Amino acid sequence: MAVASMLTWAAGFPAAEVLLQTWPPVALFVARLALAVAVMVPLWFLIDGPSRVLRARWGHAMLVGGTLGAGMFLIIVAQKLTDPVTVAIIASCAPLFATLIELATGARRLRWNFALGVVVSIIGGLIATSAVAPAQLGLGAICAIVSTGLFCWATMATARDFPELSQTGRSTITFFGGLVVALLLFFGARQVGMDVMPTAQIDVQQIGMLGIYALVSMGLSQVLFVGSVGKLGVALASFHINIAPFYVMLIMLVLGEEWNWTRALGAGVVAVAVVLAQDRKFAKAA
Repeated sequence: MAVASMLTWAAGFPAAEVLLQTWPPVALFVARLALAVAVMVPLWFLIDGPSRVLRARWGHAMLVGGTLGAGMFLIIVAQKLTDPVTVAIIASCAPLFATLIELATGARRLRWNFALGVVVSIIGGLIATSAVAPAQLGLGAICAIVSTGLFCWATMATARDFPELSQTGRSTITFFGGLVVALLLFFGARQVGMDVMPTAQIDVQQIGMLGIYALVSMGLSQVLFVGSVGKLGVALASFHINIAPFYVMLIMLVLGEEWNWTRALGAGVVAVAVVLAQDRKFAKAA
């Protein structure tokens, strides 16, 4: 589930690259969440039933979803300021954030193999990031790092705090909270005179890209990732985020971008880190 989650998540970066040419980040943020919620809420009703939906912890979902939404918005801003592969590479700090969260909450004891995996994973991210020009980093890198930390906490809370809901329900209820934050941000930006609408007419290509970005890269990916977090823990599941740059590179290669061996080496080192960090019981189960 973690691998499938990252494959679908990676598909969103090239789609966002197309959309950000004419869409302001705040407009793309709202449209992405609105489309995902519009499609996933009916599915949630069918899977969990109306009574379970109505009895869900909506108040807590606003907190978790708001945090998740803030992380989503920051990663859109980060990609606007940098590029798809750079943002995916910077997310290599995810295992560090996730490990600290699990240690702080008592969800994990630090084992030598896991600690080694964290270190190797970060080294892989640094190798891959070294292929990026320093001018591309700065504010974009900060947004990506903060986004990763918020995403790790929100995903852990989504998997942990809504045990009565299905995987689809857990993701949908937090997306709803994220949509509330997105709408508040949209109206706030509009009040202060910022550009909040696409600068070009929305055509079939943009609708297709938005569908990939909202339903595949966010909706399906989050459902799969929440499921993997429930089985592996957020720290180990987050290691797979570090292989996402490799998936993004493959997609961008198909779209005409050049291959970068330094980034590929970094992604390979991260893949080794995933194997090193895996607990024996998970390895045997696999």
